[in-house]
Amino acid sequence: MNRLKVAFVSPVFLFPADAGGKIRTGNILRGLKESGQFDITLLSPATPEQQREWQGEIDRLCERFVGWQPNSPKPRWKRAPDLLSSLPINVVNDRTPAAVAAVEKALAAERFDVVVFDFVHAAVLRPDQLQGATVCFTHNVETEIFERHAKTAASAPLRWLWAAQAAKMRRFEREALARFTRVVAVSERDAKMFEKNDGLKTARAIPTGVDLDFFSWQPPADGSPVVVFTGSMDWEANVDGIRFYIDEVWPRVRSQIPNAQLRVVGRHPPASLTQRNVPGVTFTGFVDDVRDHVRDAQAFVIPLRVGGGTRIKAFEAMAMGLPVVSTTIGIEGLDVDHGTHFLRADGAEALADATLKLIADGALRLKLSRAARELVEARFGHRVAAEVFACILVEAVEASA
Repeated sequence: MNRLKVAFVSPVFLFPADAGGKIRTGNILRGLKESGQFDITLLSPATPEQQREWQGEIDRLCERFVGWQPNSPKPRWKRAPDLLSSLPINVVNDRTPAAVAAVEKALAAERFDVVVFDFVHAAVLRPDQLQGATVCFTHNVETEIFERHAKTAASAPLRWLWAAQAAKMRRFEREALARFTRVVAVSERDAKMFEKNDGLKTARAIPTGVDLDFFSWQPPADGSPVVVFTGSMDWEANVDGIRFYIDEVWPRVRSQIPNAQLRVVGRHPPASLTQRNVPGVTFTGFVDDVRDHVRDAQAFVIPLRVGGGTRIKAFEAMAMGLPVVSTTIGIEGLDVDHGTHFLRADGAEALADATLKLIADGALRLKLSRAARELVEARFGHRVAAEVFACILVEAVEASA
């Protein structure tokens, strides 16, 4: 059987794998390549230096790589004119002349059985005349994220700005996804939302996949009381969640356990948080290996109030044996049970109580840890997710024949 030729277009360079979307995409690509059923060309922004540094990791995901010069990051004040664009603020900068030229050239030079666009943002790079099977790999219902920010933003002007962006994203998301042969969602919930909100009949769900070998299990730690959070701290949903936890939850925890430590692990924490020097709170910034910074924790917290898609960090923590406490939004879209695999807690008092319970109760930590690892092993390894993704690719090819 001939391998299917796949072009995979991502608006972000996948390395280092320091954000949930990058991790999820990397796991899928690695699983597809390991299956031997696909010949993969990966296209994304990358400097020559990045390509040289990460060539070994790139080779694990694809047969060949096509890169283009990435945009230089803009400071926030220089992004103000982007608010006037008809495109959502987080999409505007993805359509650069270099990106458009590289994608159009690669897709014109070779015939692919299916072209995958990673994240809905990448739809701005789709050539108008592209024929054949196309798939959009959505990591969130982006409109929902904007709408949640519009509800939780701290001031009326910010709520207005988020609402305006939500309207733009609703229009962009609906129009963009309608053009694809198939749309991949990261949960059944997201797939149903696309159908309900946009009338989309082509959405298919995949499970969230975790590298079970890399995130090996060990019993949850005893010893000093440590609470951890992981996530990119340049993503607004994470910033909002950890700010809420530090302001509203952490004082309640420290009042009961004065020596408790909160470790926030993730790139680019904002100065508005790091310069406050809150007692017991440490920001690591970017780390090479997250495992080295979480193994000693009694509780892994996901205090998100906004967000979309699924949080791969939850399954990574469960795979490692870390007891998880999460808000409803933090665990949204994941098929896990409160009291069996994790503790659900919404609101400051409930989050504090759940955190304190995990710190105090070693038997509960071990019970949650074992049950969660068993679940992830049985249903959420990265190869399982890649197998479902592969079936959707084949379905798209057959539907467009």
